[in-house]
Amino acid sequence: MKFSENWLREHVTVQASREELAARLTAIGLEVEEITALGEGLAGVIVAQIVDCARHPEADRLQVCTVDTGSGTVQIVCGAPNARPGLKAPLATVGAELPGGLTIKPAKLRGVESFGMLCSAKELGVDADASGLMELPADAPVGAAFADFLGLPDASIEIKLTPNRADCFGVRGIAYDVAAVLGANVTPLDVPAAAVESADALTLELNAGAAAPRYCGRVIEGVDAAAPTPLWMAERLRRSGIRPISLLVDVTQYVMLELGQPMHAFDRATLKGPVGVRAARAGETLKLLDEREVTLDEGFLVITDADRAVALAGVMGGWDTRVTTDSRSVFLESAHFAPEAIIGRARKLGMHTDASHRFERGVDPELPRLALERATQLILAHAGGSAGPVTEASLPEHLALPKAVRLRRARLARVLGVHIADAEVERILRALGMQVEAFDGAADEPVDALRGLHIGGGWWVTPPSRRFDIAIEEDLIEEVVRIHGYEAIPTSTPTGAIPLAMPSETRLGEGELRRALAGRGYRETICFAFVEQALLDRWGQAEGAIALANPLSAELAVMRTGLLPGLVQALAHNRDRQDARPRLFELGRVFCQGESGPIETLRVAAAACGRAEAEQWGLPARALDFFDVKADLESLLALSGNPARAEFRPTTAGFMHPGRAADVWLEGRCIGWIGHLHPALAKALDLDEEVVAFELELSPVLVRELPRAQPVSRFPSVRRDIAVLVAEQHPWSALHDCLQNALEGRVQGIQLFDVYQGKGVEPGFRSLAIGLILQDVSRTLTDQDADQAIADAVAALSRTFGATLRG
Repeated sequence: MKFSENWLREHVTVQASREELAARLTAIGLEVEEITALGEGLAGVIVAQIVDCARHPEADRLQVCTVDTGSGTVQIVCGAPNARPGLKAPLATVGAELPGGLTIKPAKLRGVESFGMLCSAKELGVDADASGLMELPADAPVGAAFADFLGLPDASIEIKLTPNRADCFGVRGIAYDVAAVLGANVTPLDVPAAAVESADALTLELNAGAAAPRYCGRVIEGVDAAAPTPLWMAERLRRSGIRPISLLVDVTQYVMLELGQPMHAFDRATLKGPVGVRAARAGETLKLLDEREVTLDEGFLVITDADRAVALAGVMGGWDTRVTTDSRSVFLESAHFAPEAIIGRARKLGMHTDASHRFERGVDPELPRLALERATQLILAHAGGSAGPVTEASLPEHLALPKAVRLRRARLARVLGVHIADAEVERILRALGMQVEAFDGAADEPVDALRGLHIGGGWWVTPPSRRFDIAIEEDLIEEVVRIHGYEAIPTSTPTGAIPLAMPSETRLGEGELRRALAGRGYRETICFAFVEQALLDRWGQAEGAIALANPLSAELAVMRTGLLPGLVQALAHNRDRQDARPRLFELGRVFCQGESGPIETLRVAAAACGRAEAEQWGLPARALDFFDVKADLESLLALSGNPARAEFRPTTAGFMHPGRAADVWLEGRCIGWIGHLHPALAKALDLDEEVVAFELELSPVLVRELPRAQPVSRFPSVRRDIAVLVAEQHPWSALHDCLQNALEGRVQGIQLFDVYQGKGVEPGFRSLAIGLILQDVSRTLTDQDADQAIADAVAALSRTFGATLRG
């Protein structure tokens, strides 16, 4: 929000300097980003009028001008293209020092004497226009000090507003905060209802429900649309970052900056009526004021004339109904639109307007009629005309009414840690425009033991309609402390016993997982929790995605449903910047729309590509593969104390490579995936090498078994090796579990040490070489015991999988 300092001081009279004003604004949450001083050091610059112009005898582009200063005439040599007889412009007299350090002295230009300098706006530091002399209105008093005539010195102040302070998108809203913090009063705004001198009115219709609950309009006949915008208004617009266009348009812009209510003016002759608000129809087109023709859908609101779309509600007016200098009758609109009906609509069309910026954050629902009267007042004063009656259509059931919020004295003292006098609390709240009614506390309510103060009771506070951000007690506490001053709250050390949090032995800490992955060469990353919709579509993870109501950009429009899309993007980003072996992991939340609302799930994911090992002479170069990342995953699962409890089954995830990926199952349910990315996905993501990744739900991974002491056998173990032929569709994990069950109590270890397919092995089968380590805690096993164990193992494999011993 950018505004003129003098304009603000017109609404609230304070003696604070510019520097103090900026410091106080920042301290109360209206952060001042930039201050541009205007018109400093213009002593000696006056309003002058060119009486006559003659060509310079020695230069084609120069003119010798006779200039009236109000106390005589002087000769000025000027090269501005717009210098002409009758023009009024600022004149820097001899001795004047302009911004930038230029001192005006008598001079000879190509042999002709010049006694001063006619100036452009840029040379005076009041605007960026350097195309010619700054043209002043015809009624500018010749000889008057230029700074006084233009209301200088002044400053353009730009503040950074947080989304909850939509009330400060108008100078008057800022004035209430300034008045509160500096102990002043806001100047009353005198806007009497305009006398109704015309019967012309348009019927209004509301057909958008809660999206557009109020619409006000008024016809003004007989206006002079070609009348010039008064200089004071044009200058305030310029100092607020808005270029003046024409009187009717400038008035609507001025009211928006002053009160915070966006408005629009239609040429009455282009409207038939009734004027209404409805949802746009799919495929409906509209030519806007910037001459772009846009195609709309049902998510947009349009202003209609006899059902014909004539403006994009809350964003921009239409081309066909715009006011021009030929307009003789104007229809002013002032409406209230719900923020959710406007949020993102302008951005969807690649636009951003002052109106949409305000409506997206919320506008005072009680402001439209006042804004309409203020605009009428300005138009009648400077363009003439006859005002018709104000017509209004509203849906009261969809208009939020201010509700009283309780502020307890004890709660205020407890949150702030300091007692603020009742009179100061009430002064602050009333200065902010709130209605305050005190109530007494019960006899048994708390007393401040340190100060002997009764701190029961409090106030019922009703915020003004513009402060719809005030909803709960904490909002009022924030208002009190920010105006009272955070620097006035003493710093104190908290006291009292701090309970120790005892970690559970049955649950791993997230830090342990982080350290384990970091120890295996991964680096932790934190990705955005919101991603592009198209990215989730590529991954096939768009189902249940939650769209943001007000995204930062189209690339960050939905909440992520998985960690891998963002993590793989980060991996590719690092790879493109010459990281030869990027390895990244993330612990974070994913979001999905459930039946009763959004569901958040904590997950862990890792992704890697490049070489399996860092380049060295001792090992041959080898690309990272499935089993490298599987080992990293198993190292995490091993932290639980039972690494064998996880199963790896053929994947069902469409973004994983079939045959080179697996679903991870734990305790009878799938908790994630591991493997190579699908080639089609890798191509769509423009990945130039294979990426291996995994993603798991975190909560089952964090479950840890309580450690139990086991006796160490005093008797030697026996190892027997067997080789079996088994159909290749049977996974090793299934064979491992079969052997474990068949030899329960006798086997201490099962090791797969060779897999063979080729000559001598029938197609569709494979040879598995298995080492069985047998041991008993009470005796030494005999050869007969070992032979029996092998027989039992082979029988179980044969019975379950049709396996046979390989000769």
